[in-house]
Amino acid sequence: MVQVRAVTAVLATAALLMTAGCSSGDEGGSDGSGAFPGLGSTPPQSSSSRSASPEETPPAKGSVKVLRTVTEDLDSPWGLAPLAEGGLLVSSRDKGTITRIDEKTGKKTVLGEVPGVAAAGEGGLLGIALSPDYASDHMIYAYLTTASDNRIVRMLYDERKPSGEQLGAPDTIFKGIPKGIIHNGGRIAFGPDKMLYAGAGETGDRGQAQDKKALGGKILRMTPEGEPAPGNPFGDSVVYSYGHRNVQGLAWDGKQRLWASEFGQDTWDELNQIKPGDNYGWPVVEGIGDNAKYHNPVAQWHTDDASPSGIAYAEGSLWMAGLKGERLWRIPLNGTKTSADPEAFLKGKYGRLRTVVSAGGDRLWLTTSETDGRGSPAKGDDLLLEVQVK
Repeated sequence: MVQVRAVTAVLATAALLMTAGCSSGDEGGSDGSGAFPGLGSTPPQSSSSRSASPEETPPAKGSVKVLRTVTEDLDSPWGLAPLAEGGLLVSSRDKGTITRIDEKTGKKTVLGEVPGVAAAGEGGLLGIALSPDYASDHMIYAYLTTASDNRIVRMLYDERKPSGEQLGAPDTIFKGIPKGIIHNGGRIAFGPDKMLYAGAGETGDRGQAQDKKALGGKILRMTPEGEPAPGNPFGDSVVYSYGHRNVQGLAWDGKQRLWASEFGQDTWDELNQIKPGDNYGWPVVEGIGDNAKYHNPVAQWHTDDASPSGIAYAEGSLWMAGLKGERLWRIPLNGTKTSADPEAFLKGKYGRLRTVVSAGGDRLWLTTSETDGRGSPAKGDDLLLEVQVK
């Protein structure tokens, strides 16, 4: 079941909102404008500019067609980064490796293992992103769990070296993000402003989300060197928005507005339009509430239907991958609101879905997540799919 914000807000009861526990194991197992400060005329570093006109309302009904399986036998795939010269990089949460996939043949080449990864529970080698100057510096950024924290590092990628030896030593640009068995966040992405954004989970310590001095339960914004980005809302701090539980999806629409998907506890998963400095309510509110102090989600889902991870923008809609929901959600947009009810596709056909990334125009790259410890071994190892949408 999905609900969107309308004239009559749906209110969650206080008893449900404050119930202890983790939304279906959180990763879903059995257990205003939002324009960012400091943005100049830099074009988006995504394919959204090649999609449908940003403010043209997409059709109420869409479609999804899986064109092909690009490759299979992936192990706990998490981050996904397309390369301009062709190919995609994928991180393995549990193995701590980054692999290059030839998008034409499906051939896999291991770049190397990232040192210091301490995979456990929902932690490990998580999101990856290419430097905004990748064409000249060949730097890969990665969000990873270590023995003591979650941190962001960058590494030089040299494809001229032998397989397994293509990653340089990691340079830590930001550390001290709290770690846990659950709620590590982990999605990173460079925005149109060339700043690095990161979703940091509250690790089950719910009080962190409302503490603006804590890093857990936040969306962070920093320079490529790991310093607080110019124009951040709380002075000399990387905190960009707060009151989050576990953000695992970040994407910008055609007007360069930031969106984030977020795991709920037992009641409502959320899609939020992010504005700098806003409070998104957790743990006081889960889903749509009636307190103007907290920024309401644009759409909400029961946790059985979503448990969302990655999101991407294409053809005037946001596309959201569901873990426990085992489906791909289409959320058509009209500015900062939905233009029609969200639609679910691929329900149960490929199991748990982790990451979705624009492949340009009406195409998406989509990874499954059956090997993350909460999937079904009978469904096989994980896949990278090419999907056509509208």
